[in-house]
Amino acid sequence: MQALTLGPAGTYSHRAARAVVDDGIAFAESVTGIVESVAEGSHERGVVPVENSIEGSVTESLDAFAEHEVSVVREIITPIRHALLARDEGFDTVASHAQALAQCRGYLEEHHPDVDPEAVASTARGVQRARESSGVAAIGHPANAEDGTPLDVLAEDIQDRTSNATRFLVVAPVEERSEAGSKSSFIVYPNVDYPGLLLEMLEPFAERDINLTRVESRPSGERLGDYVFHIDVSAGLYEERTQNALAVIESIADSGWVRRLGSYDSETVLY
Repeated sequence: MQALTLGPAGTYSHRAARAVVDDGIAFAESVTGIVESVAEGSHERGVVPVENSIEGSVTESLDAFAEHEVSVVREIITPIRHALLARDEGFDTVASHAQALAQCRGYLEEHHPDVDPEAVASTARGVQRARESSGVAAIGHPANAEDGTPLDVLAEDIQDRTSNATRFLVVAPVEERSEAGSKSSFIVYPNVDYPGLLLEMLEPFAERDINLTRVESRPSGERLGDYVFHIDVSAGLYEERTQNALAVIESIADSGWVRRLGSYDSETVLY
């Protein structure tokens, strides 16, 4: 089995993908590209970040789920350990993924207030930039310092909160969707708008004692003020209460659609 994830080698996505396959990991430059490749059948699995405990949702992932039909078969949670990596201390730029830069904002403001942040495609890309230039430092996993031309680890655990963790979802072709699992995800596009719409969509879960772990709206792209809703629940699609709740949701979204991404279990992986 081959898994596609955000590259190059050394990203946190790469580390999460190692929990899915021991080898056969391929890399893409964007989350959208990963989801699209799985939807088209080019790869059997994709590993994408969807939420960070500090910076919140990865909106590119949510939008890709709404655009391409895939299933979610597993959740991987990884604590994030950021380190400051550089050839020496004479740097004036810090390069990393935008999320990593934001997760270390407090540290940078306190210890390196004059450096310029540079957002790149991934933490591993930032490490490449640091290897190429003595004027650039990177934020990434401390083990990245030894992968390739060695870098100095100038500081470890520089994330603003020690509880920093990222949630990854493993996506598969839509025909592999499962109804078995302790959690479920789905997307609702009501294609209507009226007072009380969101309340109507939430009540079926509350009435059946189903815990909502995440509710988020994203622009549909169809028109201003029109939204797609991403919903996660602590219940399996195999459960009668979940099926009954979704039946109500599907009646509300009769003019739109409901996409069941599937049920899955969660695993925490330490690196």
